[in-house]
Amino acid sequence: MKSNSEMILSVCKDIPNHESFIRIEAINKGVSGDDKYYVETAQGQRYLLRISSIEFYKRKKAMYDMMGRAASLGVSMSAPVDFGICNSGKNVYQLLTWCDGETADVLLPKLSHAEQYELGIKAGQNLRRIHSIPAPEGLEDWYDRFVSINDERLKAFFNCGVHINGSEAILAFYKENRHLLLGRPQCFIHGDYHNDNLIISPNRDVVVVDWDLIDSLYGDPWSEFNRILLANLVPHFTTGQIHGYFNGEPPEEFWRILALYLSTGALVLVSWAVYVEPSYRDESIQTAINIMNWFDEMRNPVPNWYLREFTP
Repeated sequence: MKSNSEMILSVCKDIPNHESFIRIEAINKGVSGDDKYYVETAQGQRYLLRISSIEFYKRKKAMYDMMGRAASLGVSMSAPVDFGICNSGKNVYQLLTWCDGETADVLLPKLSHAEQYELGIKAGQNLRRIHSIPAPEGLEDWYDRFVSINDERLKAFFNCGVHINGSEAILAFYKENRHLLLGRPQCFIHGDYHNDNLIISPNRDVVVVDWDLIDSLYGDPWSEFNRILLANLVPHFTTGQIHGYFNGEPPEEFWRILALYLSTGALVLVSWAVYVEPSYRDESIQTAINIMNWFDEMRNPVPNWYLREFTP
């Protein structure tokens, strides 16, 4: 039986210049399904190596190409270096630049409110650059795309056996406001833009990582803010992210659309936990309760953590 190091070397053997890899360490973090490794070369270069099954070649190649476009726009990110097939045709590899630092989820609580806000500004500006990549012509209207999927997911919640006080208010808010999604613009989206996928570098840059967990390459740009519900909320950072994205105060319609995405997303998260990841059930229920509190049981579309008057 091969050792772990021998198996890794076997997978890498078709990667150009793999013989220069002098250090390969597995990274046991994340839920993408990829095998991830820290790689160091004899020349002192450092990379993130992602290995996927060959069956995902088309999806991985499309995302790799879009990452290249984002990097060319100045997005601070783990940038693409090389892509191809390895392990005698069994796997796909992506070689990306390595990023030093701590995840925002870990570092932000240690910082001052002003530092959190300034980093949020940078995160919002990065997201705006990502969203400057347009969607191709001919996509189905966003309203039809989102509502057809979301309605089924909400049905799953109301059939999952978990009752959350206020869930009827969320459903009513959704029905009253989903028309706001008609004709929404679509663009390239990261798909999982939250604090655990943002690295704060030693020089306080905000670096975007993990571009893999996506339902689609394209969607409503404001839907990216739905990942706020997955993060440990840091109000000054998240306020800064919104201000950085909009270069100031967002338009008023943003708040109702944000409330729609976050509130329905919270219910969908509960049903996902019940059916797919039961260990996450209690946490998902608490997330839904938090969302109800943020929006005063859906009576106020501006969340109570938003710091409209904050100045660093």
